[in-house]
Amino acid sequence: MGLQDEYHALRHAAGVVDRSTRGRIVLDGADRRSYLQGLLTNDVEALVEGSGCYAAYLTPQGRMIADMRVFETGKSLLVDLDAALAESVAARWSQFVFSEDVQIANASASTAEVGVYGPSAARLVARLFAGDRGDETGEFEDILRSLPLYANRVKDLMGARAYVLASDDVGVRGFDIVVPANLRDDLLQLIGRFGGVIVSGETVEAVRIEGGKALFGVDMNEDTIPLEAGIEDRAISLTKGCYVGQEVIIRVLHRGHGRVARRLVGITFETASRVPARDDRIVSSGRDVGSITSAVLSPALGRPVALGYVHRDYVQPGTLVDVSGNTGAVANLPFVPVEDATDRVAAD
Repeated sequence: MGLQDEYHALRHAAGVVDRSTRGRIVLDGADRRSYLQGLLTNDVEALVEGSGCYAAYLTPQGRMIADMRVFETGKSLLVDLDAALAESVAARWSQFVFSEDVQIANASASTAEVGVYGPSAARLVARLFAGDRGDETGEFEDILRSLPLYANRVKDLMGARAYVLASDDVGVRGFDIVVPANLRDDLLQLIGRFGGVIVSGETVEAVRIEGGKALFGVDMNEDTIPLEAGIEDRAISLTKGCYVGQEVIIRVLHRGHGRVARRLVGITFETASRVPARDDRIVSSGRDVGSITSAVLSPALGRPVALGYVHRDYVQPGTLVDVSGNTGAVANLPFVPVEDATDRVAAD
């Protein structure tokens, strides 16, 4: 299947996304939320069964160790993060446990995660869980469509417990399904039977960048302060108690009025010319002001778009830039709202 068909699935129907790059940590025990409350940037202690949040784990200097989604399932906390970091983060958290009632385990190997994204994702996921009980599809579909971002539901699937996580990780709304690792192939087969279209990493990357979603390890790393990446509105609580790295964040927000040396911005280019490469320099008015982190030829816009960091004096939308001879301009994110992308592709 070609890029156009895969892109159409994510924008118009239901695309099946490989989520094997994600890892999972499980925290059990009565103190699981209060324990993470002192480690993460968001208000984990406020979570109730079925809810979740996006958060960052920082060094004392306010630099990112990881970003993650935290889901309160009612019996445990399910933490979803970059698979390459799961073991080290789980080990580090375990070292800090003293008298708290919390047990921490890296469940990345024992579980598997598959994404279903797009306008028809709720219908497809509801059909998965209804099975032969088709009359239950509509009720669960309505529940899924009404879920806020980072909400979760726990249901039985193929004789095992499965977690359904509301997500926008790939640039459009959908769901990640977590099942025991031995059921992954069966889950993929079932999703395909109900019309899910397997989407390549190339297509997912195009939609992610169009949606302006920063990816840890690509657009954010261990040198990044969350404020530089622009994730503070969804990752940082300004009303919770202390957490690791908070002093730096508060100092920048209150004393520095939120001003950081650089910011992640979107850049659109004038023509369908060369797509910028990672680390290409961004120049404005003859000055080197930053570098590209991600770029793609946007299927919706028909021209290259990119994410990159620029000096704080060059973040204003409309600021003209040059990248390897290609003229572009700083743009608001997302580049393509979901509804606009659907309209554009339908018109092609």
